[in-house]
Amino acid sequence: MGATRILGLLLIAQAAPLSVSDLLANAEHYNRQPVKVIGTISNFRVNRWRRWGPVYTFDLSDSAETIHVVAFADPACQSGMAAVEGTFEAAKWRMKGSYSLEEITAHNIVCLVPDTVDPRGPKGK
Repeated sequence: MGATRILGLLLIAQAAPLSVSDLLANAEHYNRQPVKVIGTISNFRVNRWRRWGPVYTFDLSDSAETIHVVAFADPACQSGMAAVEGTFEAAKWRMKGSYSLEEITAHNIVCLVPDTVDPRGPKGK
């Protein structure tokens, strides 16, 4: 891992977290930059087709905006409030219309409000 990347990750830890709306409102500024974003996890999915292991995807939203998140490690939570630290990517292109993609590749996911404990035990057993 390069010194610049390590420095960037250290700066994330010290920076105040962004809302999803703030991130998307300033997408050009944060493009390809390390970010820390707080929001609510929804639409959690596991894609097991990858040769090296599963890919976890979910939406992270605040009261107004939603962003797609990709994680290569199993997050500690699959719903509820979380802080996502990772690299933000924004791309726009025109091809028979205008398209854009905004996504965070997560390096760390911290659950802020734990999931409700199932009285039947782990995994509903």
